[in-house]
Amino acid sequence: MVHDEDTGEDVELGILAGSDTEFRSETLYFLVLDRFAVGNPDKVREEDEMFDPTHQDWHRYWGGDLQGVIDKLDYLQSFGVTAIWTTPLFEQVRSMTVGDTPRAPIHGYWTSDFKRINPRWMNDPSEKHLFDREDTVFDKLLVDLHGRGMKFVLDIVCNHSSPQTSEGKGRLYDDGKLVADFDNDVDHWYHHYGETQDWNDEWQVQNCELAGLATFNENNILFRNYIKDAIAMWIRKGVDALRVDTVKHMPLWFWQEFTADMTVANPNLFRFGEWIHSRPDDPRVTEFANKSGMSILDFAYCNAVQRCLAQNEEAGFQLVQQVLDQDGNYSGATELVTFIENHDLPRFQSLGASNEMMDLALVLLMTSRGVPCLYYGCEQYLHNDTNGGEDPYNRPMLENWEPTEATRRIGILAKERKRNQAFQWGCHWPKWVDADSYVYLRQYRDSYCLVFLNRGGDRTLRVDNVEFPDGDHECLITGQNVHVENGVAEVELPSLGSIVLSKRGRRVTAQTIIRLQVNGAPTQPGDRVVVVGDCPELGCWDLQKAYELQCVNSNTWFGELPLNESAGRVIGYKFVVFAADRQTPPQRENRAVRRRLVIPEGTAKWRDRWES
Repeated sequence: MVHDEDTGEDVELGILAGSDTEFRSETLYFLVLDRFAVGNPDKVREEDEMFDPTHQDWHRYWGGDLQGVIDKLDYLQSFGVTAIWTTPLFEQVRSMTVGDTPRAPIHGYWTSDFKRINPRWMNDPSEKHLFDREDTVFDKLLVDLHGRGMKFVLDIVCNHSSPQTSEGKGRLYDDGKLVADFDNDVDHWYHHYGETQDWNDEWQVQNCELAGLATFNENNILFRNYIKDAIAMWIRKGVDALRVDTVKHMPLWFWQEFTADMTVANPNLFRFGEWIHSRPDDPRVTEFANKSGMSILDFAYCNAVQRCLAQNEEAGFQLVQQVLDQDGNYSGATELVTFIENHDLPRFQSLGASNEMMDLALVLLMTSRGVPCLYYGCEQYLHNDTNGGEDPYNRPMLENWEPTEATRRIGILAKERKRNQAFQWGCHWPKWVDADSYVYLRQYRDSYCLVFLNRGGDRTLRVDNVEFPDGDHECLITGQNVHVENGVAEVELPSLGSIVLSKRGRRVTAQTIIRLQVNGAPTQPGDRVVVVGDCPELGCWDLQKAYELQCVNSNTWFGELPLNESAGRVIGYKFVVFAADRQTPPQRENRAVRRRLVIPEGTAKWRDRWES
């Protein structure tokens, strides 16, 4: 905390200093809670008519719970998982009926009370009063996770509550007290414009209903205060990140307000949203990702990997690189959450991939830019291909827990991701791309990762200018030796083979480290970007002593500023571009000097945009 002289109040230091949590070293594991693990099979169950212990009715609960997650933490840690994202935990409506089929909200997206937890996830129904006590199974899960150095991601939905059920539609409670009812909406908590008819009409997408779900009226301050207060209560419980559902269905201004208030609840909170089928060439998507205060799930990456490795399309790895070539459209491409399957899509192997192709795809996922997210069971090659693997068959019960080739690979790469900063923050430069083979370099400062992938038959690749240190290097996956000389690597790649080379560099150390990012600098290939300022660490305005940043992509430069003398002080700084020709005068930003508070110790992020 620091004291604000203007207001006379104490203010959370992280907010002033620009701190938010670092997730790029994490390996996420997304699980459908009801289908992951049954931890307490003998507990007293509410609404037994919607529970199927035989696991035959795909639309009923099968018994997975939070105790099951606790019981399997050793298993998850065994292959490097560091953050767990479960489907939403909120109390749900009972069920809805489609035709003659009752459907339970096993997915967690039909909320009736955001301030209670679904008792099905707990060891006894009384634990649904989550915020009146600190001894629930959810509290125990958070304590266990944090004791292991792991994180928890809370899945939330702000766009809607529930569809039409026998209990009504959109009946919403505040810790048991009815506060809104779609059918008797006297306080205007909901929009009443009917179902979306034209998905290209942005107004309809943001105001009309999605699949018959009661859609909240974000203009109503009663709703906004309720949802922000509810989610802040969960944050104060100790969740480390938010995954936010259906973000395209609410206006940008709402998310800007929401993320700002969640930052007050916890400045060290990672946030990422689901913009279904997002693409980097859609300006609405990139505007959201760049201005909302949260990252997004990278659907374009998922689609490209599926088309390349599961469906074996002719263009192959070129499809993946075409997506990554557009990273400059994002302000934070390295913080996009990457995945190859999820609960809304057919599983990767339901699209036709073999176990060996899944192994190859996991290497790509774990070494690409972004924050990798595994879908539960991928490490066990879990899939059910009924109806092409579409919902609900993409949500089978996980029953196997033994080591596999997939867990071995994930474990090796997740561990290296923690140790090698090139995996976390580095550029992603293609060195060879054709339909069947893909070679790319990840690099940050003197840390490197060089990856070779082959979806085709056996082949020999000679790749020039790999920009990886010369010498003999051992593949993390296979142990194969690769010799690099004068920037050239020649490798034997077997069918469906992969090679991952890693060289860890020296880490920046200081009393305070600022992870500084600037977007939009007017650079050309070969140019350099530096930061210069009024403190010794930034050269005291001497350009010859300025601090050089690293190029991440066409839009982003990044670096870690080590600050000792200036720790705890306010400093001023600007960015400067040095042209590659070394003849053009340095180009400084055309703006007043930025002034920021440096935290006394630890790390913080500062995100800036070049101003001309």
